[in-house]
Amino acid sequence: MTEPHIFAAIHAEIQNAMRGIYPELPQEALARIVVEPPRDATHGDMATNAALVSAKPLRLAPQAIAQALAARLAGTAMIREAAPAGPGFVNIRLDETWLRGRLPAVLLAGEAYGQGSIGAGQRVDVEYVSANPTGPMHVGHCRGAVVGDALANLLAKAGFDVTKEYYINDAGAQVQALAYAAYFRYLQALGTMLTEDDYAALIPGGLQYRGDYLVPVGQALAAAHGEAYAQPDAQHRIGLAPAELWLATVRAFTIERMMESIREDLAALGVTMDVFISEAALIERQAVTQAIATLDAKGLVYQGILEPPKGKTPEDWEPREQTLFRSSQFGDDTDRPLRKSDGTGTYFANDIANHADKIARGFNALVHVWGADHGGYVKRMQAVVKALSDGAVTIDIVLCQIVQVVKNGEPVRMSKRAGTYVTLRDLIDEVGRDAVRFTMLTRKSDAQMEFDLDKVIEQSRDNPVFYVQYAHARCRSVLRQVPDATPETLAAVPLDSLTDPAELALLRRILAFPRMIESAAEVREPHRVAFYLADLASDFHGLWNRGREDATLRFIREDEPAATQARLALVAATASVIRAGLAVMGVTPVEEMR
Repeated sequence: MTEPHIFAAIHAEIQNAMRGIYPELPQEALARIVVEPPRDATHGDMATNAALVSAKPLRLAPQAIAQALAARLAGTAMIREAAPAGPGFVNIRLDETWLRGRLPAVLLAGEAYGQGSIGAGQRVDVEYVSANPTGPMHVGHCRGAVVGDALANLLAKAGFDVTKEYYINDAGAQVQALAYAAYFRYLQALGTMLTEDDYAALIPGGLQYRGDYLVPVGQALAAAHGEAYAQPDAQHRIGLAPAELWLATVRAFTIERMMESIREDLAALGVTMDVFISEAALIERQAVTQAIATLDAKGLVYQGILEPPKGKTPEDWEPREQTLFRSSQFGDDTDRPLRKSDGTGTYFANDIANHADKIARGFNALVHVWGADHGGYVKRMQAVVKALSDGAVTIDIVLCQIVQVVKNGEPVRMSKRAGTYVTLRDLIDEVGRDAVRFTMLTRKSDAQMEFDLDKVIEQSRDNPVFYVQYAHARCRSVLRQVPDATPETLAAVPLDSLTDPAELALLRRILAFPRMIESAAEVREPHRVAFYLADLASDFHGLWNRGREDATLRFIREDEPAATQARLALVAATASVIRAGLAVMGVTPVEEMR
C-alpha cells in the first residue's frame, strides 16, 4: 500500500484527534475538514479549518475547539508545534525528523511518486484539439492540444481512468467547402487552365480554402483516380464535372488525408489520442435522431418560438416555430434549437449526439478543452449532459485563450503552407517539442499568452523551461559523480544531517508534490505542475548556490561521507520529482545542458 502524502497523513491525524476529543462530532463535519498550506509561510507548514467547521454542530466557540485540538496535536510524532490562530484556525509546524523520514519513500517510488488515488478509477473522457480537418494545425490548436494532453496525464496521475479523445468535425458546410478546394487542386494536378478566381466563380460559396497544403491532396487524388472525376470543357480542356459525380469521394479522401496530417502534427507534439470520433459517422448511424428522441422521452423537447436574442430589435427578428430543448431547465440562459428550417439537426443537436455517445460508453465524467471563443456554449453543454445522464455524469469545460507568437517584440508569421498564421509544425521546428509544451503550460489556460521565441530559447532563470531542465541536469551531474548511489542505497542512508533551512525547504517542496497533483487534478489546472516545478527548481538552485558560498553545504564532501550520502538522497529525490512532473507535462528531462 502506498504511504499517504504528508498532507493526507496530517489530515488523518487531525480527524482522529477530533474524534477523540469530540466523539459526538457528526461525520459531515469531519468530512469538511481541510489541511492546506497557510497563506503566509511564516505561520508554519500547514493550517486546518477543523475548529471552524466543527463549531456549529458542537455548539462551541471555534477558538476553544482550536485550543483543544492544538494541545492534542502537539503531542504527536508528526507535529513539532500546533497553535491556534485567528478566528479558529490551527497552524502546524511539522517535526523535522518525521519529514526526513518521508524521503526514502520518494526515492523508492521514483517517477511513480505522486501517483494518487482520488480518482478511484473513475472513467474520464478528455476531449481536446478536435480541430476541423480543413487545414494545418496552428498555434491556437497547439495550446489546446498541450493543455488537454497534460490535463489527461494529470488526471491519470491522480488515479482516474482516462481516455484521450478527438472529435472530428467532418460534417457540415466547412467540410464541403474543403472538398471543393481539394477538387480544384485535383484539377490543377491534371493540368486545368482554370485559375483560382475562375474556379471560385463557378462553385457554390466561392473558393474558401486556398492554402498550398491541399496541393499534395489534389496530386494524390489525380494519382488515384486519373481523369475519372474531371470533365473536358468546350475547348477540350480539363474542367469541372458535376458535383454529384465526385463530391462524396473527394470529401472522404480529403478528410482522411487531412486527419493523417493532423495525426502527424500531434505526434510531433507528443500527443497520441486513444479514440477518434467522427461527427459524420454519428449522423449516419442516426445518433442525432436517437439523442433527440431520448430527450423527448424525458419531456425535454417541444415546439416553440424563442425570444429575440439580446441586442436585436423586433425588426431584426423573425419569430418562427422550432424544435427546442428545454436547456433553461438545467441552468442555461435560454432553450436551444435542435432542428434547422430544412429539418436537419443544428450543430448543437450534433453535439448532443456526441455527448450521448460518451455517456453510453460509460464515462463518469467528461472534460472538454475548448478555445475561449466557444465560451458561450458552456452552459448549454452542461445542461444537455445533466439532462441525458439525469445528473449522474459531470462535465468540465477548460477554455484556452489565444496565443500570440512574437520574435524581437513583433508578431510572427512563419507559415509557408498557410500564409496567414503560425502552424504547429513551424513552432515545433523553431524551438522544439519540449519547449513548446512547457511554455504553453506557463500560464493558466484562460489567460492570454505571448509565446516569445527569443525567451523560450534563452538560457536564464527568467525562462522556466531552461530553469527546470537545468535543475534536473545539475542533479544528474552530481549523481554521476557517485555511480553506486542508487535510489535503493540512498533510501537506507541516515538523513539526520539534513538540517540547513535551505535543505529542509527543498525537502518540504518535494513532499508537497502529491498534494499539488491532487489539487491540480481536482480543479483541472495542469499549469500548476509547471508552476510547482519552477518553484522546486528555484529551491534546488538556491541550495546549489549556497554550496558555492559555503563549502559545508556542498553536495559532495569527501571528509563528510554521511552528510554526502544524505545530500545525494535529497538530490536524487529532487531529480525524481522533476522527472515525474515533466512526465505529466509530456516533457522529456535532459541529462546535461549543452
